[in-house]
Amino acid sequence: MRIRSNKGFTLIELLIVVAIIGIIAAIAVPGLLRARMSGNEASAIGSLRAINSAQISYSTNCGTAYAPTLTNLATAPTAGGQPFISPDLNASPVVKSGYTITYLPGAAVAAAPATCNGAAVGAVVATYNVQAQAVSFGSSGNRSFATSESQTIFADTTDVAITITAAGVASAGLPLK
Repeated sequence: MRIRSNKGFTLIELLIVVAIIGIIAAIAVPGLLRARMSGNEASAIGSLRAINSAQISYSTNCGTAYAPTLTNLATAPTAGGQPFISPDLNASPVVKSGYTITYLPGAAVAAAPATCNGAAVGAVVATYNVQAQAVSFGSSGNRSFATSESQTIFADTTDVAITITAAGVASAGLPLK
C-alpha cells in the first residue's frame, strides 16, 4: 500500500501570498518615487552650488570675471592643475539626475585679457544665470531651480524656468534657505 504525501502549497495559498506581496508593493512604490524625486532635486541643487563655487574659483584664480561656458569651467588651467568643475557638467544644456541644467552667460567683458585656461581674449562674462528644470515635471522633480553670480539659489514649485535679472531678482520662486 502506497501512502500519498500532502506536502506543498495549494493554489489558494499561493494566490494569497501573491496578493499580500502586491499590496506591500502598492504601498511602497509611491514612497520610493518621492524619495527618488527628492534625490534628483538635491542633485540639481548640488550641481548649481558646484557651478557657483567653480565660478568663484575661476574668477579668483584666473584674475578675470566669470567663465563664458561650462566647458570652459571643465578645462584645466594652462599652468597646470585641476579643472574648476567636474566633467559631468561640461556642456549646456546637460541632463543630470532627472534635471536639465542650462548655463546662460551674460554680456562679455570688454577688452578682457585671455583667461588662464586658454579661452580667447574677451571671452569672459560679467554675469551668468544657471537654470535647472525637471526633465519630467512631477516625475523626476517637483521644483525648478536657478542661480546667478549673486550665489543665491532660487526654487519654484511650478514647471517654469526661473530667470534672474542683473539686479539678482528672480522671475519666480523664492531663495532656498
